[in-house]
Amino acid sequence: MIKKTLLSIGVCTFLVGSSLLGSDLKTSCETKEGSFIFAGGECIQFYKADGETKGALNIIIHGNWPEGTNTLGRYAPFADNIAMSTDVTTVAVALPGYSESSTNKLQPLIKSPKDKPYAATKEYVEFLNQLVSNLKAKYHAQKITYIGHSAGAMMGATLSGMKPDLIQNIALAGGRYNIHEVSKEKGLISATDLIDKMNKNMKMVLTYGTKDTISEPKVTTDFYKLAKEKGLDVKLVEVKDGVHLDLDMTDENVQAIVGMNE
Repeated sequence: MIKKTLLSIGVCTFLVGSSLLGSDLKTSCETKEGSFIFAGGECIQFYKADGETKGALNIIIHGNWPEGTNTLGRYAPFADNIAMSTDVTTVAVALPGYSESSTNKLQPLIKSPKDKPYAATKEYVEFLNQLVSNLKAKYHAQKITYIGHSAGAMMGATLSGMKPDLIQNIALAGGRYNIHEVSKEKGLISATDLIDKMNKNMKMVLTYGTKDTISEPKVTTDFYKLAKEKGLDVKLVEVKDGVHLDLDMTDENVQAIVGMNE
């Protein structure tokens, strides 16, 4: 009986301590100098470009980069361009391990080319859900336009099936929509697993580059055909001679994003 009581006290103490630690991390994050938001146990740095449209928010999610890459250095100008083109406040985030975002619970998307597709784990997609949800609440947005590239596109597509009412517009460039075609690891999840749950009122743009060797055109065109068969509101955008790098920043993709926001 004494052992059970001591064990119970120990468990309670651990839970309280963990809760306080989480609270301390959140407070520390929210009081940092600069633009940060706490989500899924991580302190996420972001860049915001203002627009005048009320109740709407564009969220840009980058893809795989080497650990420590200053992704906001690349994506801040893109956020400015999207905000100016759509007149909608646009946020570009640095995922865990990039720019000044933390890695309290999550590792960077890649540490080496041999790492497993971390962006295809339920853990990471659930973190993304919290991040998008917290940004949506922070800026009192009713309409979210999610803009994802590469792994960011893959996660966004999966998230739109996991949480069908979270995202209203989604623009995906150079993504991977069926992870099982390239990985036999167990426990991975991607858009094709959840496509039947996607909101048919959500506008979707799928962009591919004809010279993309990382996400080959067939990856996107196959998913486009499946999305059409499932009755989704989807548009296919081709970037002639487009390669994987900065495919989301091409004029063709930007024009498609503008069209979604009209």
